[in-house]
Amino acid sequence: MQINRFSWLAVCLFACVGLNGRQAMAQNAIPAVAWRIPIGQPPANPGGRRPEITSLIDDGYWQGAPVGGFGAGTFSRSYRGHFERWHVKAGVHKFQDVPANQFAVFAQPEGGPPVAMALAVGKPANGTLSAWNWSYPAGDGEYAALYPKSWFAYGTKALPVKLTVEQFSPILPDNYKETSYPVAIYKWTAENPSDKPVTVSLLFSWANMVGWFRDPSRTMDGALNQQDVNRYETEKLGSGAMSGIVFDRLRKGPVDEEWDGQFAIAALGGDGAEVSYMGTYNPQGDGAEVWGPFAKDGRLPNVDARVASSGDPLAGAIAVRFTLAPHAKRVVPMALSWDLPVVQFGGGRKWLKHYTHFFGSEGTNAWKMARTALEHADEWSKAIDAWQKPVISDETKPAWYRAELFNELYHLADGGTLWGHEKTGLGNPAHISSKNADSFTYMECFDYPFYGTSDVRFYGSFPLLRFWPEIEKQEMREYTDTIPENDPQKYVWGWKSQREQRLVEFTRKVAGAAPHDLGSPLEDPVINANQYNYQDVSNWRDLNSKYVLMIWRDYVLTGAKDAAFLKYSWPAVQQAMEHLKQYDTDGDGLIENGGFPDQTYDDWIATGESAYSGSLFLAALKATTRMAEKMGEPAKAKAYDALFTRAQAAFGKKLWNGSYFNYAVKGEQTDAIQAEQLAGQWYADLTGLGDIVPPAQSRSALKRVYDFNVMQFAGGEMGVINGIGANGALLHHNPQVEEVWVGTTFSVASHMIAEGMTAEGFATAKGINNVVWRDRGYFFRTPEAYDANGMFRASMYMRPAAIWAMEYALEKK
Repeated sequence: MQINRFSWLAVCLFACVGLNGRQAMAQNAIPAVAWRIPIGQPPANPGGRRPEITSLIDDGYWQGAPVGGFGAGTFSRSYRGHFERWHVKAGVHKFQDVPANQFAVFAQPEGGPPVAMALAVGKPANGTLSAWNWSYPAGDGEYAALYPKSWFAYGTKALPVKLTVEQFSPILPDNYKETSYPVAIYKWTAENPSDKPVTVSLLFSWANMVGWFRDPSRTMDGALNQQDVNRYETEKLGSGAMSGIVFDRLRKGPVDEEWDGQFAIAALGGDGAEVSYMGTYNPQGDGAEVWGPFAKDGRLPNVDARVASSGDPLAGAIAVRFTLAPHAKRVVPMALSWDLPVVQFGGGRKWLKHYTHFFGSEGTNAWKMARTALEHADEWSKAIDAWQKPVISDETKPAWYRAELFNELYHLADGGTLWGHEKTGLGNPAHISSKNADSFTYMECFDYPFYGTSDVRFYGSFPLLRFWPEIEKQEMREYTDTIPENDPQKYVWGWKSQREQRLVEFTRKVAGAAPHDLGSPLEDPVINANQYNYQDVSNWRDLNSKYVLMIWRDYVLTGAKDAAFLKYSWPAVQQAMEHLKQYDTDGDGLIENGGFPDQTYDDWIATGESAYSGSLFLAALKATTRMAEKMGEPAKAKAYDALFTRAQAAFGKKLWNGSYFNYAVKGEQTDAIQAEQLAGQWYADLTGLGDIVPPAQSRSALKRVYDFNVMQFAGGEMGVINGIGANGALLHHNPQVEEVWVGTTFSVASHMIAEGMTAEGFATAKGINNVVWRDRGYFFRTPEAYDANGMFRASMYMRPAAIWAMEYALEKK
């Protein structure tokens, strides 16, 4: 959203397993449409954050698809092969390589010399594990992604064996169980391309990270290593034995703190596969006690020293060793799991994660999770493939689009997501929705850490609605619970105080006003809404309309059968619409903006009637009319319809200029061509509300947006700029008018498609792919915005998932 916002893993368990190490058929090929980049090779023209905004996160282009279920905590292995990004503590972003968390390979052809190499490009920056071989060549092989899956296809310049690994968590559509699991699969395929047998060993090492995720800092500098302990474990599983190491902590009783829990790595031996281990080693040393024996013959020394840490970091490793016949292949699945049941936010309230319904909340069930992952890995993989196949095989759509559809889903899991229930009962008894289902919400981004930001989820929640409608509707019920609430506490109005150089107050929450957000991770989210204080959001003009439209959208686009959902929301819908009537000061039926940035463009002033807020209001009136009819209240339906007719007339009279709708009647650049001038018509098109403006005017406005905001900006190669002068000149009167917003571009593209401008819609959206995925290295950290130079603001953002609105538009054609 804006530039001047007031800014800011509990413990993981991992298990890696080779399922009987049997000689296996080739694993599924990497889908042709998957996004790809050479392993460890920088983009040709990498971008970065806008240089004037030094407070915002910019970790660079070393990123990769995350693993981890909804609300379970996530982390990711960058495309150079290092585990670097950690979203394990809810609402907190950390970015730091942990060198001991790594894969390595040993390979020796019969009669030839052995080769052992860490499967990552570049040595650890801190100089640790210097005895390991960190010489994997950049560019030798490809990284590919089609979330929730990603792949490393290693080259053979340095290795006598061909390796591929498929990485994923069971993110599955219409699934409210496995989708929450804190597990990940690393499914390795080893292939011998030669005429001689080759002995291969795959090593997986991990640090005991218990106590590392207790603070909100962005690095591991606050990590504690107290009373941590590693232990070797083994048990019979199927025809073999599941053996490995549990990374734990000395404690009495079940886990009660969010940073507490377990890690584990494990492997299943048998059928010619040998599992060896090093239970504990020093990850801050040179690592020779691991690398020496591994580099010699692919084995670890099977030592289990059960020492507890007293400030000393600990790590452990396992290796799965086998021999490949000439031209043979073998699949070695590795499963990671982490049991971190507690979430605690800044206000002190504790939550239990959704997955504890299935594994318990003791925090000591990591081994059980790993076993579950091993038993179901193939089933989950096939389910993901079946889900993606109809979309990625549809060659009527561009390949880049089919890939980006899935790759932009990552934020649903990776956005500091909360899915769970309060540990000790409801903190706010008025929030009835939380009595019957676990709460669900995820953040706008880590720079603007607000849960469920409503003006942004208006765009970004389309895939949640499409694939997990029950948790989408649950989050909207959470919003419904907040509409009647009043919080009279005064706060500093950030924007106005800065502008007027004096302290200006505003009220946190006014009854009838839809909140901007469901709270902050530094406070008490879900319980205490509206943490954002840059603007006076109780007087924003778009939030109430957006709330009403999302309720209608969620009802209609899930089959228009969930009468209970509509009934639950109906009183709040009416209250929200009544609240908006105060902003019609001239009695023409159409609301007016208040002379400050009172909508999602929170640095762009509008005064009086405006196209963006006005069109949303018109669509909300239409939706409320339809809901009143569904609720059996014809008199109310008639009244809302009459108000719509009056407001529609005022909208056209005051804003239509013969070609498009002016930005506003007063304020900054009133005749600017705003990309989203008909956001209300977009939602109306997708949800069957009909025309809120004459169809010819809608088409004319969209054509003007395409001709000017798209094609006269950066040669049509960078998406749609938010605003542009009536003569095509770039505008500079506020920071946001001269930005491209990724999610906005997708919404405009969706609207174009819905209005029959399909080619223009895809051409508009392609600009985003050019910048984010092709040129500037913003993949898996898709930003809210970038400027004409391609420099971004606010990475890892919620709104870009609006790309799925294009699918809804295509289906409406």
